[in-house]
Formats: sequence, structure tokens, C-alpha cells
Amino acid sequence: MMPRVEPRESSPATQHSLAIEVEGLVKRYNDRVVVDHLSFTVPRGEFFALLGPNGAGKTTTIEILEGYRRPDAGFVRVLGLDPWHDGHRLKPRIGVMLQAGGIYPTATPREVVELFAAFYPDPEDPSELLRLVGLEDVSQTRYRYLSGGQQRRLALALALIGKPELLFLDEPTTGMDPQARRLTWSLLEELKRRGITIVLTTHFLEEAERLADRVAIIDHGRLLVLATPQELMRLETDQITLTASQDLQLAALQQLPSVRRVRELGNGRYALETERPMDTLVEVTSWARAHGILLTEVRVGYRSLEDVFLRLTGDDLRE
Repeated sequence: MMPRVEPRESSPATQHSLAIEVEGLVKRYNDRVVVDHLSFTVPRGEFFALLGPNGAGKTTTIEILEGYRRPDAGFVRVLGLDPWHDGHRLKPRIGVMLQAGGIYPTATPREVVELFAAFYPDPEDPSELLRLVGLEDVSQTRYRYLSGGQQRRLALALALIGKPELLFLDEPTTGMDPQARRLTWSLLEELKRRGITIVLTTHFLEEAERLADRVAIIDHGRLLVLATPQELMRLETDQITLTASQDLQLAALQQLPSVRRVRELGNGRYALETERPMDTLVEVTSWARAHGILLTEVRVGYRSLEDVFLRLTGDDLRE
């Protein structure tokens, strides 16, 4: 017998201040628990990132919030509504940017945007929206001939056409070149300034680090940590991260008196673990100067969001 979903309602004050409420959310597929008593809230106007490795339960959680899957247990409210039972009232108020698919291959961006605009009583102007996402010059090009990045930007335009209060973004910049990615980031920052609540799932952790007000990392359906990117990256203060203009000898760094362990992070980056970060800072800069090595970046007590993510979820490959 399926467990009963908690029927309680949000208070009016909570409905006004929170875009999303999740408490004790559970979802099972047969005997496998995919979401395991997950709880978090997202205030209105926040840029919230939900991160986790493949199979962590992110997609299932987002689909429940969007009203496309029914929870097995727990309390869920989105914009004060039950996504499953009140989907007809909720869906006109949210925008969903899917990871792929759903667009006719022979349609042009203008045709698709104008078609979706007809579904809403007060849509965004199609021409202005195409200009906003940088598709003005290819507005008459058939979808199948667009680049991967252009197809992603069209998916974003379709998510925005109904002037949503809440925007769900699933891997929004996959397939984009660096220029298009930066353009999209700027656009998303502008949407946040307009007061739109944004929920992001992404494997580009730099994206979450730059854009999100708060980050939730989940694994095996459970919440591991929820904090601002800055708080997460300062959880541990026993590391100095270097970026150098040339390859460094790990053995030489390991011989510095206060260094406990050295790891190569790739792309010219190195992590020095230490119990005395200020001593290590002096030692490593003196060592680099003596050997004519330019250190282009030095971070004390500051891990990247990717470092934190891998420490919490492990670095095993998951399909």
C-alpha cells in the first residue's frame, strides 16, 4: 500500500515568502528508494542549485516539483500549491527548460516561439525574446540545423515565454561554447534581478559557483549539505591552492616544512594540505621566487565547489 502524502497546507505567510517547500520527500521505484526523506526550502527570488552525481535523485526531485511525478510520502509545495494535485494551476506560473527534445526538427525558432506564445494570455514578445537569447540572426533557420548551443538557448526562450514566477533549468548551458555560456549566465543573472526564482541542476560546478545563492548537494536521494557556495568552499581551511605558469615538481612541494600532502588538480593547479596555512603561504611563495616560478593564483583556506562536491560524493565514475 502506497504511503499517504502529507496533506497539510502552508500558512499564508509561508506561501508568500517561499517558492518551494520540501519536507520528508520520498520516492520509490519498486523496492529502490530514489529520494530518501529529502527536505529543503527555496525562498522567492533565490537562485538555488540542486547538485549531485548521476543517479543521486536530482531529476526525480525536480520532476516532482514540476508536477510530473507523484511523491510517495512527504510534503511538497511549489508557489503555495501541491504540484501533483494543482498542476493545472501551477504549470502556467512556472517555466521548464528541458535537457533535450520536444521541438519539431523542421520548425524555425520564430515559429516555435510564436506557437508557445499562443498558449499564454500575456506572453513575452517573441521578437524581443529571440533577441534576448541571441537567436535573432537564426530565427528563420530550421531547428535541426541549429548548433547545440543555439538549441539550448531556444529551449531557454521557450521556458521564459510565459513570464514565469519560477524557472527550472536542467543543464542550461550544455553544448554551448564559452562565449554563449557567458552570455547565458549574464541573462540568468538579469532574470534573478527581476525577481524570478530559479532552480538549477548542472554538472558545470563553476556555473553553480558563480550563479547560485545557495547550493544543495544530494546523493542517494539524501541531502548531504545545504549552504552558500562561499560557505561550502570555506568548510575546510587546511588547504592552499596554487595555480602556476608551469608544471611543478610534487616532490619539491612535499619537502616544504609545513606541507602535509600535495595533490595535482590539473590545469596547472595544485592543492597543498597543511595544518599551518600561513607558514605554508610564506614557504611556498619564497620557494617559487627562488626557483623563478610565477604563481598566477594562490588561495588560502579556499576549495573550489568542485573540490567540495568530489569530497562529499566521491570521485567514482557513475553512469
